Amino acid sequence: MEWLLWALGALLALFSCLDVWYFLRTAAVLIRAWFQGPVRDVTAEQVMAGRVLPRDIDMGHMNNARFLRECDFARYSLYMRNGVFKALRALGANIVMGASTIRYRRALCIGEGFELRSRVVTWDEKSFFLEQRFVSTKDGLVCAVMYCKQSVIRSSPDNIMQHLCKRKVECPEFPDDLQHWVNFISANSQALRAESGLDEKNK
Repeated sequence: MEWLLWALGALLALFSCLDVWYFLRTAAVLIRAWFQGPVRDVTAEQVMAGRVLPRDIDMGHMNNARFLRECDFARYSLYMRNGVFKALRALGANIVMGASTIRYRRALCIGEGFELRSRVVTWDEKSFFLEQRFVSTKDGLVCAVMYCKQSVIRSSPDNIMQHLCKRKVECPEFPDDLQHWVNFISANSQALRAESGLDEKNK
């Protein structure tokens, strides 16, 4: 009986200190992606099905933060299947979120099914740029769309693409809306650097 109390106490401490369900879901997503098999086209759109559950909602519809959480899991699946994770390990590199923005167009209500469609749109010398769309299975409406900038650490997107494709790969052109967003990120970064005096220090 005593060992059971210790086990329950350990579980309580674990769930209190860590988002255990997040890590369990991540493991499940990666295992499922591994069994689904590789996708050779790095820029191909991949689809992950989902449904709005009671734990996802506030005021009867999907909580804003839950959209971002679902995008995390979809990117894990995307990178697992298109080989980016494998290339990062081989090159001793890492990938981190550099920026993101999401536009909410219509609520996803409790019980409603959706497809989360993710793809690598393009890249530059430092980062991959992804689009992720929440599409309702009820009527096909794009309920939310997210752009994110994924910065590569200790390598570059070009190196990753060359590792995967065994040749030099030209990056696709930036769509106009994505280019506007990238310009905003750059302008905002310059403004913050000037505000903190970093530009003056680097002269």
